[in-house]
Amino acid sequence: MASFVIEGGHRLCGEIHPQGAKNEVLQIICATLLTAEEVTVNNIPDILDVNNLIQLLREMGVTVAKKGIDSYSFKAENVDLAYLESDEFLKKCSSLRGSVMLIGPMVARFGKALISKPGGDKIGRRRLDTHFVGIQALGADFRYDEERGIYEITAGGLQGNYMLLDEASVTGTANIVMAAVLAKGTTTIYNAACEPYVQQLCRLLNRMGAKISGIASNLLTIEGVEALHGTQHTVLPDMIEVGSFIGMAAMTRSEITIKNVSYENLGIIPESFRRLGIKIEQRGDDIYVPAQETYEIESFIDGSIMTIADATWPGLTPDLLSVMLVVATQAKGSVLIHQKMFESRLFFVDKLIDMGAQIILCDPHRAVVIGHNHGFKLRGARLTSPDIRAGIALLIAAMSAEGTSTISNIEQIDRGYQDIEGRLNAIGARITRI
Repeated sequence: MASFVIEGGHRLCGEIHPQGAKNEVLQIICATLLTAEEVTVNNIPDILDVNNLIQLLREMGVTVAKKGIDSYSFKAENVDLAYLESDEFLKKCSSLRGSVMLIGPMVARFGKALISKPGGDKIGRRRLDTHFVGIQALGADFRYDEERGIYEITAGGLQGNYMLLDEASVTGTANIVMAAVLAKGTTTIYNAACEPYVQQLCRLLNRMGAKISGIASNLLTIEGVEALHGTQHTVLPDMIEVGSFIGMAAMTRSEITIKNVSYENLGIIPESFRRLGIKIEQRGDDIYVPAQETYEIESFIDGSIMTIADATWPGLTPDLLSVMLVVATQAKGSVLIHQKMFESRLFFVDKLIDMGAQIILCDPHRAVVIGHNHGFKLRGARLTSPDIRAGIALLIAAMSAEGTSTISNIEQIDRGYQDIEGRLNAIGARITRI
């Protein structure tokens, strides 16, 4: 098990480039199974979750070639359907959350998919109902094998249908869209997720020959086609990493420039950090964060305490609430952080309290943060990363803290952030991997 040792209190200075978006690329790689022709994907981040999915496709019989430092081609011409029933394949799926998005492409193209309950972050319940109900509405049959702990999905031929999703699930929407593009007739998905990740997937599929309209809205219409063909795709910069770097700059009172952020795809993220009092300047497609000795949380117009909550797009992504909570610990003022979607994501605040933060955990979904206004620093501590986003939030806390901190279980951070210590050390951090 690897750990980070962080010497806190160092200011950062310079430019940093965000990696490709993890949540987008997992969908895009799964979508390459929808055609026998070659699909080239650029700006792929070198992170554990993505590398594990690429290796899984190799073992499924997909021809994968590395074309450049962050570019791969995928050709799913000879998929080994027998391997998909093996215990080895199912075991690997169980440790990789993104594997659930293999269902849509496999059922659409091959009429069959097997999947074990996927793993990933321990952040509370992450239902698969939306995935299953949506694909069932297209005519697929689901059977759960209790003895093996796997789902078996079969379909003689998918048929387009109207559906109103019970929740605007990003991965659920992606899975249903990938299944529907090869179904007969027209599929209408209402209450579809419309995050940039889903928009990018739909645009990729349209370049492959699909007929999807309503992109960027919550009402998607998909006219099924006979087959898809190859294309090229470039993954967006990771908005979660962009937000993490904004928070990092504020906590360490640093001046940094985040390069090539695809600003139009950041949605409400910059404004959410401004509500915490952080100054942000858009310079072309870059974000400049000046060094600030202090930042003050806004209040609502009636003077009541500011609430920052996650919501479906175009609301604030839940993946940034852990970072915003940490940033608030050194702000002037108080804020209520309301994590609506996952009931275990705020439990890491115990570690921040041990570091000296003033936080009241009201319940599994809500925490009140009383900012120190940099009146005194957090203390270095021994920490453990429970999930990807809490991991980066604890890293930010440790970078701003007085003294040395150790974060264990950093494999969780590696799942979502590429060479994070190398990139941060290049602009002034002191992080050692042991």
